[in-house]
Amino acid sequence: MTRKLLLDLNVLIALLDSGHQSYQKAQDWFISSGDDHLGLCPLTEAGFLRVTTNPSYRPNPHTMEQAIAILQALKAHPRFAHPLFGYWEISESWVTLTAPFAPRIFGHQQVTDACLLGLAIKQNGVLVTFDKAIRFMAGAKFSQNVLVLT
Repeated sequence: MTRKLLLDLNVLIALLDSGHQSYQKAQDWFISSGDDHLGLCPLTEAGFLRVTTNPSYRPNPHTMEQAIAILQALKAHPRFAHPLFGYWEISESWVTLTAPFAPRIFGHQQVTDACLLGLAIKQNGVLVTFDKAIRFMAGAKFSQNVLVLT
C-alpha cells in the first residue's frame, strides 16, 4: 500500500546533505520506502532554507539561490512530484491542527513538530522524523501517523 509521507526538517536535511551525521540512514530509508509518495510543506521548505543558508550550520553554507535550487530539484523527483501529495498546503490554524493531541505538547521546542504532526493527521499521512519525542506527542491514537527513523 502506498503511503503519503511528510518529511520532517531533520530527515529532509539529512537526505540532502552528504556531510550530515544521519545522511546514510536517510538514504537507506529513502531507498527502502519504495513507491511511497513523499511531500514537503511550507514549514519544511522554510526550515531547510533557514538552516542550510545559516553560517553556523557549516563553514560554507548554501547561498539562498543554491538552497532554493536544491529544493526545486527535489520537488521534481517523481516521488515528490505527485500533484496531490508532493506539496502539503497548510490551510488550518496551528491550534486547529494540534487540537487532537494538545495535552501532550510540552514546550516551545515542539511547536513546529506539533504543526507537522497535525498536518500529517489531517492528510491521513505519516510524518517521517528522527525525533523520538514525537511518538509521545502522537500518543497511541495517532501512532500510525509517525515514523521514527532509527
